[in-house]
Amino acid sequence: MEFSLALTLPRDEQTVPLARHIIRNAMEQVGVEETCVDDLELALSEACTNVLVHSGPGDRYVVRLDLEDRLGLIRVIDVGRGFDSARLQAGGTLPEDERGRGLGVMQALVDRVDFTARPEAGTIVTLEKVVTYRDEALMVGRRPEV
Repeated sequence: MEFSLALTLPRDEQTVPLARHIIRNAMEQVGVEETCVDDLELALSEACTNVLVHSGPGDRYVVRLDLEDRLGLIRVIDVGRGFDSARLQAGGTLPEDERGRGLGVMQALVDRVDFTARPEAGTIVTLEKVVTYRDEALMVGRRPEV
């Protein structure tokens, strides 16, 4: 079974908790284990906040959740100017820095973080995590009885 959900949201700070709530609820409803939900929800929050702070022009962004068997994918897509993700990933932050820890937080919570920069068309942040499900979950693969 596959599950997919897409939200097109106004680029406004009030949409971050809304996106978190909807994505969290969707994952819970299909039976994703709570620890996986927590990790993906926090990583999503960081990715959405980056859109608000760094994406430049554009009045909306898209949050997409895809659950495919044991893989959870969240994509945050903005329509801003794009940016040099290699430079972002190369630069480190110090513990006392007030900003700039989002990438490290995302990397600590998910298995893979990928940035696809599209100059003058925005950036796609992909968060990928192997997910586990509760035994009674809708998404748990069941073999037909013989």
